[in-house]
Amino acid sequence: MKKTILSALAVVTMSFAVSAQQIDRSVQPKPGPSPKVKLGKAEKFNLSNGLKVIMVENHKLPRVSASLTIDNPPVAEGTKAGLSDLMGGLLGNGTSKISKDNFNERIDYLGASVFFNSNGANARSLTKYFPEVLELMADGIKDPKFTQEEFDKSVERTLEGIKSNEKNVKAIAGRVEDALVYGKNHPYGEFITKESIKSITLDDVKNNYTTYYKPNNAYLVIVGDINPKSTKKLVKQLFGSWKSGTIPPSNIPTPQNVSTTEINFIDVPNAVQSEVAVINSVDLTLGDKDYYAALLANNILGGGGTARLFMNLREDKGYTYGSYSNISQNKLEGAGTFKASAAVRNIVTDSAVVEIQKEINKIRYQKVSEEELKNSKAEYIGSFVRNVQKPATAARFALNIARYNLPEDFYENYLENINAVTLEQVQNAALKYFRGDKARIIITGKGIDVLTNLEKTADYKINYFDKYANPSSKPAMKKEIPAGVTKETVLNKYFDAIGGADKIKGLKSTLVVYEGEMAGNKIESTEKRTSANYGNAMAMNGNVMMNMVMNKEAVKVNGQPLPPNIATEMNFSLGTFPELGYLNDQESKLTGIESLDGKEVYVITRKGKMISIQLYFDVKTGLKIKEAQTTNMGGRTQNQESTFSDYKEFNGVLFPSKKTGSFGPQKISFTLKDAKVNEGVSDEDFK
Repeated sequence: MKKTILSALAVVTMSFAVSAQQIDRSVQPKPGPSPKVKLGKAEKFNLSNGLKVIMVENHKLPRVSASLTIDNPPVAEGTKAGLSDLMGGLLGNGTSKISKDNFNERIDYLGASVFFNSNGANARSLTKYFPEVLELMADGIKDPKFTQEEFDKSVERTLEGIKSNEKNVKAIAGRVEDALVYGKNHPYGEFITKESIKSITLDDVKNNYTTYYKPNNAYLVIVGDINPKSTKKLVKQLFGSWKSGTIPPSNIPTPQNVSTTEINFIDVPNAVQSEVAVINSVDLTLGDKDYYAALLANNILGGGGTARLFMNLREDKGYTYGSYSNISQNKLEGAGTFKASAAVRNIVTDSAVVEIQKEINKIRYQKVSEEELKNSKAEYIGSFVRNVQKPATAARFALNIARYNLPEDFYENYLENINAVTLEQVQNAALKYFRGDKARIIITGKGIDVLTNLEKTADYKINYFDKYANPSSKPAMKKEIPAGVTKETVLNKYFDAIGGADKIKGLKSTLVVYEGEMAGNKIESTEKRTSANYGNAMAMNGNVMMNMVMNKEAVKVNGQPLPPNIATEMNFSLGTFPELGYLNDQESKLTGIESLDGKEVYVITRKGKMISIQLYFDVKTGLKIKEAQTTNMGGRTQNQESTFSDYKEFNGVLFPSKKTGSFGPQKISFTLKDAKVNEGVSDEDFK
């Protein structure tokens, strides 16, 4: 038996060897033909009220989804901006037949989901419950219940959302970018304000619903485990009574690009990094002749982690966590956009602008390589083939064909059209749509940190705007520090505020324990300090994940020493309070007065080779309210920011009971659990 097995293995081995000899591995294999696209069949019919219905049958899983899209042209709401959003948010709060609570309880009982918005609705459920779920969705669409109580709650929630975003740099950037690119009188350029929300009444909401929430321009897409015949009958029964009506025409202006590239700067004093975007409007619609070339050109420029922008600004320069570009199509004339963007460190904002523009101009004026085009096509084809098997994809394709009046075989020919794009067509599309010569370079950031270098480097005119896209003047670059105020007086005022300068300087040890939560995990930070030692243990769910110990000679993390130059950069802050180390530190200086969250603050800055730190002290109270740190090691940059508030007394010394930290994109709020002075710390803690 053993001989038989060995003989069989020998034969198999020899056959592999013979096959290998017949393959010429010096010649690259030729690619096979493009996959044939076989879309799921979509059945379509129209109701007498104008509702267009698309059904895609798929029995792989016993579930069904329904999606309603109301395809009205956008409407500028002017002084009542946010009206349609309020209306959409009030849908689903019950009908004349069923209360809000009973509606929601029934949906939960069926294990389903139903959501409404100003442009339609969505529902998902198991097959056996779908008729009832679709009926609930249809009732919510046809017979919504708008009450003053729910309206008031919605207004309050909206106002809270506006307030929470007042200092959100990304939110500010997005708002101003849209307003500048489209114009404030364009539906895509207007934005919600406290004033516009407060001007809206319940009657406005009801009128908006009766005017625009109609079946005339609506599409109902049903996908899943259905019987088309019985589903068609159900749809007619549930939606046939939905009354059609005339949708008022919308006069929408065409967005205009600037005649020559300019910088639009929005000063946000609390910004720890700059939001940089190079944007221009484009007239591109799904199915245009150069649509495919534009997709591929964008993918090569900024479509992902291997694209040119990412490789330049992150991998090569280390300016950002990621830089990307996007091109969007739109049925409205000139309402698509091209945007290349990155969130970068303040100090490299000017350099990031130069590099983004360099990459845009390079793809416009030089052909991409054969390899780049081949890889980009392969990426699109792979993604397309993976998704085309999903029933929802077939439904989405059918909806696009209907909405954009595309040929019925548009998606069947999609891969063929992608593969047919040439190097010349990619360059022509980039030249046409990536208007580096007529773009708005919109920068949202901290003027006092950014503008000096930007003015030296940029070859473009700089225009200034406030947080609501109104023209403004150049922000003040510096506020004069009052006579007699020094780094030492600021720090001593802080020490006096938290317990007295003499007392703080005479402490032998401090111990603070903070706890918080991140992604469902309990985080606990225990910090111990003496005049010569520092220790910080970070635990997750009770398990110590990181233990850092520092003295004048070394810094160790989990017992492993860090490079000596790191200890040199950090050990100045040893002491029972880190601010004590700044008193005699020659590298730290009082650099100015700024406005932070409506308060004037003194800023003490320390710029090291690897670590730069800024401390912010309230001018009135003397308390430290913020600390920002930028660490640059091994070509990688990390921004960290902490805010301090609600100081409370422990043994005669004040500690912030609330601390919010940001570590790159991660944010976490800590609450002070315990604080001790001159107890709870020994030399053994730092070994």
